[in-house]
Amino acid sequence: MVINFIKKKTIGLLLKSATNVSDKTLINITKVLEKFGNETSKAAVKSVREMIEQNTVGYQFIRRMIKNIAPIYKEKIIENLVVQGLILNLKKKDKERKKGGAVPTTVLISPTMRCNLRCTGCYAGNYSMKDDLPFEVVDRIIKEGKKMGVSFYTFLGGEPFLWQPLFRILEKHRDAFFQIYTNSTLITEDIAKKLLKTGNAIPILSIEGFEKKTDERRGKGIFKKVISAMDILKSYKIPFGFSVAVTRKNAEEVSSDEFIDFMIEKGAYIGWFFLYMPVGAKPDPKLMPTPKQRLHLYHRDVKIRETKPIFIIDFWNDAPWVGGCIAGKEYVHITSTGDVEPCIFTHMAVDNIKNKSLREVMNSDYFRALRERQPFHNNLFLPCQWIDNPEVSREMMEKYNIYPTHPGADDPIKDKKVRQAIDNYAKEVHRLYAPVWKNSQFYKNRKQ
Repeated sequence: MVINFIKKKTIGLLLKSATNVSDKTLINITKVLEKFGNETSKAAVKSVREMIEQNTVGYQFIRRMIKNIAPIYKEKIIENLVVQGLILNLKKKDKERKKGGAVPTTVLISPTMRCNLRCTGCYAGNYSMKDDLPFEVVDRIIKEGKKMGVSFYTFLGGEPFLWQPLFRILEKHRDAFFQIYTNSTLITEDIAKKLLKTGNAIPILSIEGFEKKTDERRGKGIFKKVISAMDILKSYKIPFGFSVAVTRKNAEEVSSDEFIDFMIEKGAYIGWFFLYMPVGAKPDPKLMPTPKQRLHLYHRDVKIRETKPIFIIDFWNDAPWVGGCIAGKEYVHITSTGDVEPCIFTHMAVDNIKNKSLREVMNSDYFRALRERQPFHNNLFLPCQWIDNPEVSREMMEKYNIYPTHPGADDPIKDKKVRQAIDNYAKEVHRLYAPVWKNSQFYKNRKQ
């Protein structure tokens, strides 16, 4: 532990010094950093050096963050997320995996499903405070995760800022890093000051496009509240991102230059694109973006990354970067009742975290079976067991003792109309993405 602490501080100081030096010195620092970690981290450091040498948009993004975020956030991003998470923890993870265990990159936790909004198509329902996860359970999950090598945690819900112990967790686990998915309506200057105190949590603000699209799905006046929250966070130099539920109604708007430029102007550093999924009680397949819109989003991802200093993640189109589906492998979702789901969109479980450790639930027969089946298709642009390869979710439901984590969660499997809509969607998305896969560098690399 002492050696790791010294390493963490040494590398941390090295990286922090890099925030105020020339590009040439930065390149030399990356050469020193390559001496730490394993092959994965060395490759990551090498890619950063190439970004600096070529002055890519990605490097401009890094410089933008360095210039504009608060010092405590620079410190925590460097020490907790980069040094601990991407370098030092790799040995812990390797050790765990050699024993046959699985270690997630991040653990998603919904400590509450309570929410002050009622958005169209959202899987959150009506919950009370008694349905929340206790502080002690969340605290234990994070402690167990850190022992396994997990330093990155994601809070969602529901609305996480309604969960009263949130800042106690951030304070107690200052050596970890957090994402907080929020509808942003509860972000005030007081909340910003609390975030700035620990510097280890980045808010991700939900938005559906410009004002008309956002208010249409989230409620009148919500867009202005989201923008107000962005202004507050920016004024306190707190890094934040945005999250979009991509639907048939907003797919083109949220991926447009105008919207992305607006998000950069408001101060966002990260953008998450999630396809609307026909899951949960009374799912509506008509809200799903069409296969053509999904493909359009892929081409826009490429263009945005080539031209905009913002980090965009597309939960489906980026699947080839991580080898396809990562449910039950690189991440898991723990609900407010403690049920452990392999994915935020898979509302099924076999275990509850209140009865078992994180290590135990990661290695259930169900999760092991998922990992053995992954990737579910040779075309890594088709990762999902629900909308791309629906036969997988149906087979798993039959074979393992899986239970729905809320009433109606199994509608996508049992409802004939929803099943047919998903089957039609899967057939078309397979057809459209076949040439995309064959022409991709991912395919060529695997073939070699």
